[in-house]
This record gives sequence, C-alpha cells and structure tokens, in this order.
Amino acid sequence: MITCIKKIFTQLSSYVLALALVITILPPNEALAASDAIINLSSEYQTIRGFGGMNHPAWAGDLTSVQRETAFGNGDNQLGFSILRIHVDENKNNWARELETAKAAVAKGAIVFASPWNPPSDMIETFTRNGVANQKRLKYDKYAAYAQHLNDFVTYMKNNNVNLYAISVQNEPDYAHDWTWWTPQEMLNFMKNYAGSINCRVIAPESFQYLKNMSDPILNDSQALANMDILGAHFYGTSISNMSYPLFKQKGAGKDLWMTEVYVPNSDNNSADRWPEAIEVSYNMHNALENGFQSYVWWYIRRQYGPMKEDGTISKRGYCMAQYSKFVRPGYVKVAATSNPNTNVYVSAYKGDNKAVIVAINKGSSAINQNFVINNGSIKSVDRYRTSANENLAKTANIDTSNSSFWANLPANSVSTFVCTLGSSSPIEPTPTPSPTPTPTPTPTPTDTTVKDYAVLKDGWYYIKNTNAQKYLQVKDNTGANGQNVEIGTGTGVNGQKWYLTNMSNGYVTFKNGLDYMLDVANGANVDGTNIQIYSVNGMDAQKFKLVPTGTSNVYGILTKSSVDTKSLDVYNFGTADGSNVCEWTYYKNSCQMWVLEPCSAPESTTPTPTPETPSIPASMNIKIISDWSEGATAEITITNNTGKDLSGWTCTFTTSRPISALWNAQLVNSNGNTYTISNPSWQPLLTAGSSYTFGCTMGSGSSDVTITNVSLK
Repeated sequence: MITCIKKIFTQLSSYVLALALVITILPPNEALAASDAIINLSSEYQTIRGFGGMNHPAWAGDLTSVQRETAFGNGDNQLGFSILRIHVDENKNNWARELETAKAAVAKGAIVFASPWNPPSDMIETFTRNGVANQKRLKYDKYAAYAQHLNDFVTYMKNNNVNLYAISVQNEPDYAHDWTWWTPQEMLNFMKNYAGSINCRVIAPESFQYLKNMSDPILNDSQALANMDILGAHFYGTSISNMSYPLFKQKGAGKDLWMTEVYVPNSDNNSADRWPEAIEVSYNMHNALENGFQSYVWWYIRRQYGPMKEDGTISKRGYCMAQYSKFVRPGYVKVAATSNPNTNVYVSAYKGDNKAVIVAINKGSSAINQNFVINNGSIKSVDRYRTSANENLAKTANIDTSNSSFWANLPANSVSTFVCTLGSSSPIEPTPTPSPTPTPTPTPTPTDTTVKDYAVLKDGWYYIKNTNAQKYLQVKDNTGANGQNVEIGTGTGVNGQKWYLTNMSNGYVTFKNGLDYMLDVANGANVDGTNIQIYSVNGMDAQKFKLVPTGTSNVYGILTKSSVDTKSLDVYNFGTADGSNVCEWTYYKNSCQMWVLEPCSAPESTTPTPTPETPSIPASMNIKIISDWSEGATAEITITNNTGKDLSGWTCTFTTSRPISALWNAQLVNSNGNTYTISNPSWQPLLTAGSSYTFGCTMGSGSSDVTITNVSLK
C-alpha cells in the first residue's frame, strides 16, 4: 500500500504543512473573538455510517485482544471505531486470518467490510501496460467466476458469524503496480453484468485518489449504478476541491459515499504523535464530511503513523480521529453548520440520540473565543472533550449555556468536541435509526414478524402521497427502465406517479406504475437503507407489499415482504424536497413512513399494442453448479440458440428439478412452480444463430444432479 507515488503525495503535503508552520509561528496573542457558528438542527444532510480502520494480519500482524478492545470499545482510552475493513485474500486457505478481529469488532457493534487486492491466481493474466511488462488483470472470461469468489468470501464470513456489511470489487484498481489493474471500462463491465450476483452490498471503485474517471461510467449506466450500493474512494493526494462530486449528487440517490482508505499527512516513521501535525487528520475528516462522505476509514489501525501505535497505545492522530468516532455515532445525521466562522477555525455538527455533537478545529496559533448558536433546538447541557498539545480527549469543565447558545474557548492548535444534550422543547424529529448492527449468531428459531392486521383496498389506480412531505411517490424522470430510481415529487399526474394496486394472497399487494414497471426493493434485501426502484414483473417477494393502518383514515404504512413485514417505504432522512429518495427502513411509524392512497384515473396508453406470438422453438440448455450447500446452490445456466436464426428480444421457458430463488444477467418474466420464463437483459438483446448466453441463479435445496427440461426459445 505504501509505494513511491503515494510517498510523493504525502511528502509534498508535509512540506506544505511545514511551510505553513513557519509562516504562522507568531508571538502568543490574547484570544480573538469570532463570528458566530450557527448550527441548524432542521437542515439535514447525510447519515453517518461510522469511522474506523484496516486490519491486515498478513501484512501488519493481527491486532491483539487488548488492542481490539482499544480500537472498537468506546470507553476511556478507547477509540470508539465502528467500522473494520478486512482483506479478501486471493487464497481461500488464508481467510481464517480475518476472523478473530472481525468477530471482536462485530461483538462491539461495528460493521465489517472487505476489499480484495487480487483475484485467485488462475483468474489472472499478465499484460504490458504503458510499456511496463508483467502487469496483472482479471481474465475477461473469469468475471463470473470472480463474482462467485467474492460471494464465497461473504458466505465463509457469514458461516463464521461475521455478516459482512459490504464487499469491494477491487482495492485501488487505478494504482495497481503491485496488484491487479482495472480500466474504467473493465470496472463498468463487471459492475453492469456481474456485480448483481454478489449477495452483499457492493463497493466500487475505490480509486486511490478519488479519480472520477473510474466512477463516472458507473454513475452514467443505470444497471451498473443499480448494482453499486456504496461509492468507495481513497484520499491519497486528493485536494479539497476534488472532494466534491456533482455527478454523484445528481445520480447517486440512495447510494452511500464512503472514504475507505487514507493516511494523512504522511507515513513517516514514528510520526503518529507529532503535534500540531496530527490536527491534519481531523481537518481531513472535516473536509470529507463537509463533502458528503458518510464513513471515514484509516489505513492500518496499528502502525507507527496510525491511530494506534505499535505498542497498542492511542496516538495523537488517534485522538484526533476519536474526536469524531467516539461521539458522532452510526446513524447520526450531519446538520448544517457554519463551516469556517473564523480564520483557521472549522466547524461541523451532527444530531442523534437527542444530542447535538459539534466538532470544532482551531488550526491557528492563537486561541479563539467562539460562540455557538443552535437553531431549531434548545440545549440543556454541554460536555466538552479536547485534544491539544497537552491534552488527549480531556473532558473539560462544564460550559454555561443560554437556552440555545454557548461560548467556548478554542485553544491554539486544538480539536474540541461539544456534546450537547437537547432540551425537551427541541422540535427535532427522530433520525430514521442507527445503521443495523450485525448479529454475531443467527437466532435458531425465527420469530414470525408478519403483520396480521392489514388494510385491504380495491384493485385500481392510485396516487401515493407521503404525509410528511405532502409529495407523491414517483419514478425519477418519469422514465421506465429496470433499476430506475423511485423518489417523491410535486403532483403532476404523469404516468410515473400513478400506481395500479393488485391484491395478492395473505394481505400483500403489488404496485405497477403507469410506465408498466413494478415497485421493487432492490435485490430483495432486508437491510435499512435499501433503495426502492422499479423493475420488470418477476413475482418475487421484492415486489410485494402490505398496507397497515396507522389510526388515521386512509393513511398507511407500506411494509415490504422482503423484510418479513419489519421495514417500510421511507423518505430518506425525512426529506421534503422534490427528488428526495425513497428507501426501505425499519418501520417506526415516523411521518416519513406514512402514505395516503388517492384514487386516480388510468394513465394514458396503458394498453400496449398486441404483438403477434412467435412460435416457440426448441433450444439446448446446460447447467453448471458453481457452489452447493445443504440449503441451496449457485449455478450458471447456458442457453444455446440452435434455431438457425438470429433472435432479437428473446425469451426462454424451461423447467428445473430444483427451484430458482434468484437470478442475474437475465430478467424473470414469470414463474409457475419450477417452470420459469426469462428474457434477455437490456445489454444482450441479440442471440445470434449458434451462439450461447449464460446467466446465473441461486437455487433451493435438492439433488446436486439438476435437470432442465421443456426448453423453448422464441
């Protein structure tokens, strides 16, 4: 990870910092007064997922049990990390190395995600890149196998009581002198055509310098974007001006933005305690959070330049991270704050658990008396924690407050965190909920969470209006396409705002919009924050919902069957603006989860022009079992067009001896028992004579000798 170009980036930043220090060394002054820092608790931004670092036993040795407590505990002399990043080794025999620290992190409530540096050796080929021989890349015919390799790691960790929160496609694909290169188009190909088969949230592309040419193609492709859950980036040499990403703001609704690796300002030997150099860590975190990032993950947790020194004690850099990680907890929401109220003073603010947390950095050589004003909330008390030249997260004397404001002295070269307990008069609505905490061990006997007290409405066309925003459920840009986002907007009566309710069995309903697509939970996931989209009809649980009464006439919660009735449609972060995203979230009967169904007229041109039936033509079909376990299997099914004709916009019907529970790289048209009809994905409409096409699926339990019969192609 520490190679020549990164050294140049970090050394340059060190020289700039040293020059700044020379310029600003002035005689001490009395504390200066500053402009007010205004905190607006009603103006919400991103939800924070957490802070953490990397454990890499193969390269840096595993953390000890005591060091795990220091990293992931949140008591005295502990960092309060809530994210652990681990390595996906190319050799499965080495996977066990990751378990002990991962289990310890999960036990402390942290989430775990994983990044690979290389695929297995049999999937790699060498090539000459920019005149340099023997560079590595993934073989083009191994993309599906590589997706399965990542799935196997997810399964291995799950079987060892670590439910991964997410998995990355590749660590630093654009800086791979010592690992595997990916071009932007290769990354797009994988994200579009293969990432959908991964049974976990997917992180991409983890560019080493947050270079947008690696992620622009993903954001500009609807299928690749649908398959990406988290846009991950590294910050090596990334300037503040390059931390913003307008295209992500435009197209990344419902997706997370994570900073997944960095060390700043350098990796010099024994540099972790240098002061005031360590303040650069807090400043880098401030700028990441100001630009929409939801997570901040350091490189090695334990290193001579890291948050924990080699002897297991917390460094100055670690204390600067802890000013955020111990107090800004997962699920807290960033709120508006005056970012730079005075020269060299930087402020950000967050809310959660009936608290407002303010982090203030003074990078200057003079103390500052700073006034903090809380809008849309009142303060009962304020606790301050500070790191300076002579303090390490020191809890200082209580601060006097005046209803909604307080003054505080910010010493020169210091980082202060103010934890404000809010008064009962605060009008803050509750945040949706903290990020889900992985459960170390599955419950042996599942609890029946299905809702029995549901509402029944007549089949027909409806507008669906959110009671909090007073805006309507709609398809983004009124455009029908698989994976197209669902959001709220001002009522206009377009087809994308009209939904046909159909009653199913056991109280469930489906919603088909006027664009002829179904309301759909992305990937059928049962995870808070899962995006709501539209998709072709497939009969899966992801497209089934249940209306539950709220006590107010014609106002309902809309529960998702994929969550076993525990989660509902939710306007993210109580959004009220046009374009606010709709996701799945644990049902708390919040106003952002309440919906009115208003009967409406049928959309225009809802009946498609009949298309003459094409006779079914026999085709050959082969199945390859990739992985088989007691409860299911993953497989690849290959269709061969032996009709002698090119087929455009093809469909295939077949019967299997084992049920299919999910599929990718094809669209499910309908199913009846173990008989399925699929159609081509949008990127593969043509199946030429004699050619073959392979799609993937997961299957239920049954014999390993799977048979496919009654195959027809048209």
